[in-house]
Amino acid sequence: MNRFIRGICIASLLFACSLARAQLTPDRLYFGINREIPITVAVPKGKEGEAVIELLRPVTAEKVATASVLPGKVNLATLFPVLWNTKTPTLLYAQLSVGGEKIGPALVLQPMVNPKNAVLQGGGKPRFVAANQTFSGLRIYVDKNVRVDTDKGVIDFQLRPDVAPNTAWNFRELVDGGFYTDIIFHRIVPTTNNGQPFVIQVGDPTGTGMGGPGYAVDLEESSLLHDFGVLSMARSGDPNSNGSQVFVCLSRGGTAFLDGSYTTFGEAISGADVIRAIAAAPIGAEGRPLDPMPRIKSATLVDAAPYGTGPKPITPPGKSEAPVSNQPAKSEAPAPR
Repeated sequence: MNRFIRGICIASLLFACSLARAQLTPDRLYFGINREIPITVAVPKGKEGEAVIELLRPVTAEKVATASVLPGKVNLATLFPVLWNTKTPTLLYAQLSVGGEKIGPALVLQPMVNPKNAVLQGGGKPRFVAANQTFSGLRIYVDKNVRVDTDKGVIDFQLRPDVAPNTAWNFRELVDGGFYTDIIFHRIVPTTNNGQPFVIQVGDPTGTGMGGPGYAVDLEESSLLHDFGVLSMARSGDPNSNGSQVFVCLSRGGTAFLDGSYTTFGEAISGADVIRAIAAAPIGAEGRPLDPMPRIKSATLVDAAPYGTGPKPITPPGKSEAPVSNQPAKSEAPAPR
């Protein structure tokens, strides 16, 4: 067997193994409204009892509906007519449960609805204007967390597509494509003028604060409040200039004024000490880290825990644990420089 064929066989085997780990696998990513939604159900060996799919609400994991299933192909649209019949489409999670035990990562069922448009108003704060709220179908994918491996340690983030679906998806795609490989934290603001911990910022391959992925993403309205460990999008003065630069909040007190003006889309579920270590790195002018600069070595997608069973978001540290710096920075909105 030549190397080329052997390489194809190995790749195919790895792909098959990755599918085998997913307990619910959609046939494709996009499903137009009122069409079938074929997915594959896989019950792991050794698991006994009735297999059901549960439709769950975000955050609370409250059950909306349940349906019994057998291993193999099923049609979610038939099992759950509410997916197409609803007048108020909202993001839901589809979770497999066997014998009362949740198994594997859930599927994210994201309604494809025209987003609101962000426009600047007096004082520079964005206002969101509703567009034609046409419901076109669902984007369906396996729930994943983002594991960020830095030179200070590992931070795990859970994404929040329920509050900012398109921003969460954009970040997920960048991570999956290897964008966040060997990138420095180019801006660290350990404290604002009032002494409140602020942000650490990353996501520019050039390390200057001016680079990005080569495209821009519109500002998305999010209800997730800025707080310690929350992941949010950096941008310029144009609200629709989001791309790849993100920041991690260091406190609620220092970042509350960003609510409604910047898109929050994820929460750290581990790595509080790592965030604090990065925030404590020596900095120079305008929050520029001094050598050695903290950096992301790699970022990868990992299976989320069955929905409602995973770790909770990290809690803010006490005041004594806040990053300390002898060089307070100005309180500025996170933005590409």
